Amino acid sequence: MTPIRNAMTIDVEDYFQVSAFAPYIERDSWPARECRVERNIDRILAILEAGGVRATFFTLGWIAERYPAMVKRIVAGGHELASHGYGHLRASDQDRAQFMEDISSSKAILEDLGGQAVLGYRAPSFSIGPANLWALEALHQAGYRYSSSIYPVKHDHYGMPDAPRFAWRPNGDAGLLEVPITTVRMGQRNLPAGGGGYFRLFPYALSRWLMRQVNQRDGQSAIFYFHPWEIDPGQPRPDGVNLKTRFRHYVNLDRMERRIEALTRDFAWDRMDNIFLKQS
Repeated sequence: MTPIRNAMTIDVEDYFQVSAFAPYIERDSWPARECRVERNIDRILAILEAGGVRATFFTLGWIAERYPAMVKRIVAGGHELASHGYGHLRASDQDRAQFMEDISSSKAILEDLGGQAVLGYRAPSFSIGPANLWALEALHQAGYRYSSSIYPVKHDHYGMPDAPRFAWRPNGDAGLLEVPITTVRMGQRNLPAGGGGYFRLFPYALSRWLMRQVNQRDGQSAIFYFHPWEIDPGQPRPDGVNLKTRFRHYVNLDRMERRIEALTRDFAWDRMDNIFLKQS
C-alpha cells in the first residue's frame, strides 16, 4: 500500500523573534542582532534534498525582505512558500484592520520574491483561537486558501483543545480550510504529536509512535513543524530569560538535526498544498 503522506512544515523565523523572548528582546533591536536563519535554512534544505522531501516554509515577511536569495532557494528546491505574517506579531494581539494589513503585506512580499501564489498561512504561536476566529474569515478575504494556525491542545501560550483534530472549514464549504497541528487522542485529552518543543523533549521513539497512530489508526496525514533555530545549538543566548522559557527553548537542540533526518527516513512527506488542497 502507498504510505500516507505527511506534511513537513518549517516556520521561518530567527531565534530572537520567538514570542517567548518578547519580554527580554526589544523588537527595535532586531535589525542589529546577529541573524542565523539563512545558514540554518540552507542546512534544512540540504537535509530535505537528501531525504527526497518537499516541504512548506511558513515564512515571515521581515525575513524574506532581508534574505530574498534564500526565499528563491526555497522555491527552487520545489518547496511551497507560505506566510507566517510579517513581523511575528501574534494574531490575538491585533485588531482586524491590523491583522488584515499584516497578512496582506506578507503575502505580497512573498509572492513578489517567490514568483508563486501564496495560499497558506500559519499564525505566530498558533495565536488563533476562540476569541479571534474572525481571523480565519479575514485570511479567506485576503486570498489565502488554507490556514494551519490552531493547535487543539491545552497550553499556557496557545491552544484550542475543543477544535477538530483534522482539517475542517470553520466558515462552511466555501470558506478557508483550517489544518491543525497533529495531536493524538488519549482518553479525554489531545496529546501534542506535531513537533516543536514537544518533539525535542519526548524521546524520538515516542514521537514516531504518536505520528504512526495518526497514520495507521486515524488514517490521516500528520502535520509536523519545526523552526530553523531548533537545529542551531550555537545560537546566542539572551540575558535574563527565566528558567521555564530557557528550558523550553534550548532543550535538546543538539539532537534536533539527527531527529529531522530520522523523520525523513521513517515517514512519507509532501507539501501542505499538495496534500490538502488537491484533495479538498
